[in-house]
Amino acid sequence: MLLLVLVLGLPVASVSAGLAAHASTLRIAQAQSAQRHQVPARVTSAPGAAPGSAANEKQAVRVTWTGKDGRQRTGTAQVPLAVTVGSSVRIWVDRAGSVQDPPLSASNATATGWLTGGLTAVGVYTCYVTGRMGVRRALNRRRYAQWDAEWELVEPLWSARSHG
Repeated sequence: MLLLVLVLGLPVASVSAGLAAHASTLRIAQAQSAQRHQVPARVTSAPGAAPGSAANEKQAVRVTWTGKDGRQRTGTAQVPLAVTVGSSVRIWVDRAGSVQDPPLSASNATATGWLTGGLTAVGVYTCYVTGRMGVRRALNRRRYAQWDAEWELVEPLWSARSHG
């Protein structure tokens, strides 16, 4: 019975959870893509790179850009360490003109789906192993109790023969 749960439940649960997570993350990515857009900005202040920093790391810097309304805006954005004051960068902003992270991508949704499906498979397998161990332990306790009860009946007969 438990094996049937594993054989049928693991793929169904994993695929269902993975597809649901993928669809949910994809909807979030689409919503973010609809609400955010890139604009050119100029770096106005940049802290120096920390010693030992990797080339692909980012730093928070102050940037200025022109909003859709034509007004000059200022904010903080994450840019590569190599960027210097006065450099031009592209940043993501929302409809209100606030700096945002880039929207999630379809590959983020795919990765989320695979991760969720994989973790669900591990969870189902863990439940199977735990259930199997629990059933085995319960059956062993029952069997040992039966053996003890039978021994209580048989042991006096055997010990009387050996002494008698």
